Amino acid sequence: MPEPVEDIQRIAPAAAVTALVSRVLAEADGAQARTSLQAAREVYHNIAANIARVMQGQAAATRKLLAALASGGHVLLEDFPGTGKTTLAKALARSIEAQFKRIQFTPDLLPSDILGVAIFNQRDQLFHFHEGPIFTNILLADEINRASPRTQSALLEAMGESQVSVDGERRDLAGLFFVIATQNPVEFRGTYPLPEAQMDRFAMQFALGYVQSAEEVAILKAQEHNHPLAELKPCVSLLDVLALRRAVEAVRISEELKKYVVDLVGATRTAPGVQLGASPRASIALMKAAQALSLFDGLDFVTPEQIQELAVPVIAHRLVMEPQARFSGQTARTVVDDVLKKIRVPA
Repeated sequence: MPEPVEDIQRIAPAAAVTALVSRVLAEADGAQARTSLQAAREVYHNIAANIARVMQGQAAATRKLLAALASGGHVLLEDFPGTGKTTLAKALARSIEAQFKRIQFTPDLLPSDILGVAIFNQRDQLFHFHEGPIFTNILLADEINRASPRTQSALLEAMGESQVSVDGERRDLAGLFFVIATQNPVEFRGTYPLPEAQMDRFAMQFALGYVQSAEEVAILKAQEHNHPLAELKPCVSLLDVLALRRAVEAVRISEELKKYVVDLVGATRTAPGVQLGASPRASIALMKAAQALSLFDGLDFVTPEQIQELAVPVIAHRLVMEPQARFSGQTARTVVDDVLKKIRVPA
């Protein structure tokens, strides 16, 4: 029995056959892409729903956290003690069937406590490297500003290049390497503010904030006998998260919106009161995070709304304000808000 294409060739010109085959293949690729995006959205919704079982009233924070995870960035959570920063990180880690490690940062913590150390073995007269907690999928750096700058810098290479260099040897980290760091905006005694280079490694910085009264009552009820974290089980696999990241890369962003992102970030470099504006790394982080949010919203393309939603958490923490501006009450957040109002939104 002849193939369908051969039947078409007998009754249609070669050019028409080529166009028809191309269209059929394109439709098949499009259907496969839509299926992939739908599966990725289901991964997001599964994780978000699982976290919501533990975190009451933190849907917005969860949305940003998962956008950073899906876009390959890292997150700095800065908020008052007891607002659930560590709980959110643990809830995410327990929702994914992946390796999770936590480091409690203290002033006496050393870089080797994070990266690992080579120990001499008397039996074979050789040094053997023992991996530190940084060799994991999800790393919780709790109260990161309590460690010395020397120890903080141990994370720079890992967060920027997904690798570490120990004893002159480069060691690659896992395909999924996601850092969630926490710090408190109070209790400054015994702390070391993160330098600009370290802040720039975080794709986002945001706060959780206090929940509403009804949600706080729900928290009390949920923890009346035991913590909900104890019963939380993985709902997605490591491969699901890696597929989610690949799906985010397939979300389209127009040239006009890329220019919009660059204009927003570039405007911070000349804004009044700003000593140091955001770098191109901020533009990349904003674009990728907006792609993730678009995927979460059921779109296969980016709109200005996703960019505007993420502008403050992606850009603000990278700005260094002039002393006079700080004393007058101006903040990096207000700078980004002003930039959003001034830059024309693409039609």
